[in-house]
Amino acid sequence: MSIPLNKLGQVSIVCGKTDMRQGIDSLAYWIQHHYHLDPFSGQVFLFCGGKKDRFKALYWDGEGFWLLYKRFEKRKVKLAF
Repeated sequence: MSIPLNKLGQVSIVCGKTDMRQGIDSLAYWIQHHYHLDPFSGQVFLFCGGKKDRFKALYWDGEGFWLLYKRFEKRKVKLAF
């Protein structure tokens, strides 16, 4: 299985520090109830961890959720927001 990158929707960056222990259900709930957005929309939701070296992305492909995790080993990312 792969994610067709040309079919990805809008990317929404979820501001604030996200608890990186949260899974699909918790992140989808957060999107629905705190931001009033639809996690089933095909949008990509990007969550940032507190250390600025960890990110999670939540994506619905029409059949199920993808939960992607990235941890930078040698550097931290500087965010402009």
